[in-house]
Amino acid sequence: MVAIGSPVAYSRPAYAFPPDVFFMVDFTTARRAMIDSQVSAAGVTERRLLASMGRLPREIFVPEDRRGLAYIDDLHALGNGRFLPSPAIFARLAQLADVKETDRVLELGAGTGYGTAVLASLAHHVTGLETDTNLADQARANLAALAVLNAAIVSGTVDDLAEQRFDVILVEGALEAEPADLLTRLSPNGRLVTLIRRGRVAVAHRYRPGRDGFKKETHFDATLPALFPVAHAEEFVF
Repeated sequence: MVAIGSPVAYSRPAYAFPPDVFFMVDFTTARRAMIDSQVSAAGVTERRLLASMGRLPREIFVPEDRRGLAYIDDLHALGNGRFLPSPAIFARLAQLADVKETDRVLELGAGTGYGTAVLASLAHHVTGLETDTNLADQARANLAALAVLNAAIVSGTVDDLAEQRFDVILVEGALEAEPADLLTRLSPNGRLVTLIRRGRVAVAHRYRPGRDGFKKETHFDATLPALFPVAHAEEFVF
């Protein structure tokens, strides 16, 4: 686990920041404003989570031409249908997961590794799963640059994880239906957190193993693109 109080091992030469962006944007101030005006304002109170997001350089996880906008209240398109969720939505999902220092975490939709890095500061170990091989490579480079040692990026699907079980499963994207295949990956005291589409709105769900199946809780409404987009039949209006 990466200690919250320790400095981030961030090596600037590893990233080619455009001079006009790097020197014009005060990322420290932007990061503080993100916490105060977006994350805390959305009801996130978990101190370890706030501390982690307050020190992690989000700007290295977004496309180069958007680094000056890294801390805005919006998602960032990463290409090939993948995205980095907005800070508030990610934080609310992570808080709902109630990550402990002893937890083994599976994160679906790792993208360039931002969520993986945040979760690694809270958990014992994080496996970030990313289907896009180019993004998976970027995520590995980002985690290496930040000296995150208790996380691994896997390029592939859940089927590539053999029979591993996890204390927390966090899905960074909306699903179309209840994730029955993922629920079987939970440990006996595990939590699975995901957004599930209900028409045009997605609802945050938390699942826990119970005596007679899985207990389901619904929490807040949010908007994120589908993690695994499904082609719907075209609708005609007469």
